[in-house]
Amino acid sequence: MQKLIEPLYESRPDFEIFKDLCRRFGKEKEYCRGMDEMAWLERLYKDCRNENRGKFTMPSFAEFWQKGYVLFPEGKPWIRHADFREDPELHALGTPSGFIEIFSRKIASFGYADCKGHPMWFEKAGRSHGGPKSDKYPFWLRSVHPDKRLHSQLCEAKSLRETYSVQGQEPFYMNPQDAAKLGIKDGDLVRVYNERGQVLVGAVLSDNFPSGVVRLQEGAWFSPLDESVGAIDTYGCPNTLTLDIGASSLSQATCVSTCLVNVEKWQGDAPAANGFSGPTEATR
Repeated sequence: MQKLIEPLYESRPDFEIFKDLCRRFGKEKEYCRGMDEMAWLERLYKDCRNENRGKFTMPSFAEFWQKGYVLFPEGKPWIRHADFREDPELHALGTPSGFIEIFSRKIASFGYADCKGHPMWFEKAGRSHGGPKSDKYPFWLRSVHPDKRLHSQLCEAKSLRETYSVQGQEPFYMNPQDAAKLGIKDGDLVRVYNERGQVLVGAVLSDNFPSGVVRLQEGAWFSPLDESVGAIDTYGCPNTLTLDIGASSLSQATCVSTCLVNVEKWQGDAPAANGFSGPTEATR
């Protein structure tokens, strides 16, 4: 997408920002790989064009950049791997054998204890409803995409937060029967905690959630009360509670569906959410 105006004030393109950060760590060469921002755009465009040869026609990058857009043909019904099913030899998959592999010799050769060459069960770091630690932390926390913002974008907008927050806090959804056992009513402030951290949030009771399952939407701005270890998050960022480890030695993907927490009604006055006023000081 071409720029509409010159950058305002100190704003810069993402590429330039990350290039300067990498320079400080001595990694500018590895980050840029001999290309500037425009060269990277052309490289990515050409990769897309080459990947889709035979499916639809894309103009050259120069034509695209001058025109500003690409019109794609109307989509047709598509079934994944239909061409492979029709002719497995001509349309081989991207596996070593070209076929669907239930066992991978390559993955097995890595010797990872937590990722074998075939699918198998591994005990989660935190499993609810009878799993390890579920007696101490009986609630399974689901940190889902928010429906009122895009990840963390616009969380700082007070006028928007006021449309969904509970007493100024991020909404925390739980089953009414679970809440009743803890003396929690709809709209109460609650503390959600585990061995990694704690957050202050507002209770929203809903039958949409089964007993033992709670929800806190991702993207809430991190707002620790102070700089001490274990300080309560005064707004409700779920990252305060979730694991920060890879799903396995192979994938290193996000470790999801493994967060156990406990919940209690908040007593006394609530500290103000302090994550929206900016840092008290900034250093270069």
